[in-house]
Amino acid sequence: MLKSKVGYSKLADAYEAGVETAKQATEGLKAKVGLLFNSIGYDQKKLMEGIKSVMPDIDVIGCTSSAGIITPNGYMIDESGTAGMLTLDDDEMTIACYGMAKEKSARETGRKIAMKALEKAGLDYAPDYFFMSASPAEEEEYIKGIQDIIGRVPCFGGSAADNTVEGKWSIFYNDTIFNDGCVAAFIYTGKDIVTKYTGAYNETKDMGIITKLNGVRVLAEIDGVPAVDKYKEWRGLKDEDVMGGNLLVTTITSPLGVKDRLGNLTAIRHPMNGNDDKSMNIGANLATGTAVIRMEATVDELINSTGDTLKELKKACPNAGAYLLIHCGGRRLGIGDRMNEVYEQLKNVAGDVPFLVVFTFGEYGYADDQANTTGGLMLSFTAFEK
Repeated sequence: MLKSKVGYSKLADAYEAGVETAKQATEGLKAKVGLLFNSIGYDQKKLMEGIKSVMPDIDVIGCTSSAGIITPNGYMIDESGTAGMLTLDDDEMTIACYGMAKEKSARETGRKIAMKALEKAGLDYAPDYFFMSASPAEEEEYIKGIQDIIGRVPCFGGSAADNTVEGKWSIFYNDTIFNDGCVAAFIYTGKDIVTKYTGAYNETKDMGIITKLNGVRVLAEIDGVPAVDKYKEWRGLKDEDVMGGNLLVTTITSPLGVKDRLGNLTAIRHPMNGNDDKSMNIGANLATGTAVIRMEATVDELINSTGDTLKELKKACPNAGAYLLIHCGGRRLGIGDRMNEVYEQLKNVAGDVPFLVVFTFGEYGYADDQANTTGGLMLSFTAFEK
């Protein structure tokens, strides 16, 4: 039977915070892995030293979270630091982890991570599921690299984040801590691990064809019109609303979406910056000749979507022993000082099942039998069957 605990700390001293987090997360368990998420306020090396002093032989992996976390005891946000860890203990589960900074290319690094994880597992076949965390920018390539080795295996997780999109994020693989790279956990189990992956936005009638990109993440033109101008026209906005970093905040309640080939999933694409040439930086990959749809949701809908998505997950996995709830950091920013309402909804639905919420700068998942993908402003809620 799966057992799980959540440990957390807000102690000012990073080492002591690591000790407290690890002790809470491992008490009474023989943990197979620790999934760690904490804010950038801590000295990451000292935090990990504290954690490993308690659990030296257990793999600890994860990434920094944007501003804070949510545990069963509340929404925790503190500039000096917050840390949370979800542990999994199951005699019938094998978990093999590996992580590293990027070498040469993200795809090649993903391949190497997969081969090392398989080697650690001591098994010659693919896992049933894998968790991944990567630096924002090339998540799709890391997934491709891992799947080059193991094939199409359901993925869940999210990208490292900081508080203000300054690149101060970190990724953890035990005492190896890096800014640009990837970590993965290969999970072998006969039980279900179920992910509900959604943006929970509503489609509008505003849509157009991508006619020009600069690379894969700079949207230059929609229907032959500069992307910023097209978006501004759709919403009747002023230049100051869509230029520079203002675009990131403006689009939290009205981002762009792209449909998968069967229409089962609309992956959200978050415009991050309005450039001088009227192009916009996007938080995930795009392709020319495909359509983007303007999506929208009120703050009330963003809040309610968390409880609703967890209800759907609970229905799909009624015997859950733990929840890992990946919530976009941009959504958290848009919800603002109402985040306690998110906590209340999640706590009411989760009941006594341990859960940990992390705020990421990219979310990973899939719908039905479709391929793994990435998005922004999304929820990737995962349940582990007891």
